[in-house]
Amino acid sequence: MTPSPQALIGAALLAAGRPVTRREVADLLGLPEEAAARALEAFAGTLRDAGLGFEVEAVAGGYRLVVPPALSSHLAPLLAPPPLPPLSAAALEVLAVIAYRQPVTRAEIEAMRGGSAGTVVTLQERELVKVVGRSEAVGQPLLYGTTERFLLEFGLTGLDDLPPLEGADFSHLLRG
Repeated sequence: MTPSPQALIGAALLAAGRPVTRREVADLLGLPEEAAARALEAFAGTLRDAGLGFEVEAVAGGYRLVVPPALSSHLAPLLAPPPLPPLSAAALEVLAVIAYRQPVTRAEIEAMRGGSAGTVVTLQERELVKVVGRSEAVGQPLLYGTTERFLLEFGLTGLDDLPPLEGADFSHLLRG
């Protein structure tokens, strides 16, 4: 018995443990990408209509199953480990500089901020930024960029989803 496309999509999104790309769904179903996109939408609609307590979210260039925000407060006792402490204002500034200007060196970050970029280590430990190469400048300093985890944590499908810089209030992007 061959499983239905919806069963395969649901199983893939649940089992992967990471966002599954449209191309991967197309390969799994043996369909062109556009047909796979329609199958993903149909699956998302089925979940929405059934009210089963999870939904499909497009994030980081793929799709994953998530708990709707309206239900997350009811699940708090089951969730572990507790969230990391919020990032400091300085860490958020450094993260914003990296996100908007990547790839960028520590010296460039410090010049833009007018202060130390010491929080880069914290951002690396939280897997929000990583070394993406070396600059051609004298001494070949490290270049930093954001990670897929950055996209996941901030609910972005890609860097194009970052809000415009001028007068932006970024507090709505912080998830817990």
